[in-house]
Amino acid sequence: MSADFLRIEMGKALHGDCLFVEWGGASGKHRMLIDSGPIGAYEALATRIAALPADERSFELMVLSHVDTDHIEGMVRLFAEPRTQWPFQVKDVWFNGWPHMDEEATLGGRQGEFFSALLQHRLPLGAWNGAFKGAVVVPPNGPLPVVSLAGGMKLTLLSPTRSKLDKMREAWRKALEVSGIKPGDIDAAWQALSAQKKYLPGEGLLSSSDASIATILTRQFKADQAAANGSSIAFLAEHTAGSCLFLADAHPDAVTASLKRLVEERGVQRLKVDAVKVAHHGSKHNTDEALVSLIDSPRFLFSTSGAQFKHPDEEVIALILDAAGGRSVNLYFNYLSEYNKKWEAQSLQDEHNYAAIYNDNEVDPQVITID
Repeated sequence: MSADFLRIEMGKALHGDCLFVEWGGASGKHRMLIDSGPIGAYEALATRIAALPADERSFELMVLSHVDTDHIEGMVRLFAEPRTQWPFQVKDVWFNGWPHMDEEATLGGRQGEFFSALLQHRLPLGAWNGAFKGAVVVPPNGPLPVVSLAGGMKLTLLSPTRSKLDKMREAWRKALEVSGIKPGDIDAAWQALSAQKKYLPGEGLLSSSDASIATILTRQFKADQAAANGSSIAFLAEHTAGSCLFLADAHPDAVTASLKRLVEERGVQRLKVDAVKVAHHGSKHNTDEALVSLIDSPRFLFSTSGAQFKHPDEEVIALILDAAGGRSVNLYFNYLSEYNKKWEAQSLQDEHNYAAIYNDNEVDPQVITID
């Protein structure tokens, strides 16, 4: 009998996210994909899928957390191939698009309209947000939504809330004004997508610091106000082998509110998990004291090369170490960069009881195995 396991791979997604998650045991191996990085990271994703044995290229779930290019572009390219040529199968895709807005206002952006067009044309009926039969959203009260996947994986939704999605409605509309595409016009988006050369497969889309921890902590926290980030799909994944919080780029107030509901429901002070994929690549605008105070975890994962936005911010790492209260913590970085190398100092690791684990391999993903 095979031992239960949970394995998380942080792909080489440049400044974005591309998380390849596998779990299983005696029942076999199962997997999901969370985001895909920008278009420049597509080849790494395609290579990872191609490396799977031919009879294992099946995904229980693919999640496009929100419409920022560093999360969505690789998946737009992935789905651009005609379905008959896909090197994979997927049972459900979670993505909040304009087609849900008639009854439930959702997120948006030009890439979002493109991805909506792909899902409309590529997926069989019921495979787009199939588990929710509509928008993926946290209700204002009552139990948090829970979805069970094959192989004993349970997902508890933490974000987005209705108010976060409402704010994204106008952002979606404004993003499309310059393109001449009306929100929800799938056919127009499909035609526009066919002209985007960076997504074209084959012959074309339409063919068949030195500061101390204490000093860092005194810096003022300013919450992320970006509508797209606030619309992020974030959730708790739990398996018998282990658990992980996948926080995408979610706003801290939304995640904190959901975590408070969850710990109250479970009768605990803090949610004990085996790993946390830190929100927004370690941006100081997406992790605050209230959020980390509700989490007890030995592993924190940072997915970013640091390009463009210089993530992770040292204030976030300081918050995590301070909230640990002396408990041992492992910090995982899928790149070694000038923005995270300060945490490599052995003196800091010894003083604050943490280990900094870097992946300086230019090609392979960083793998975190929990069993």
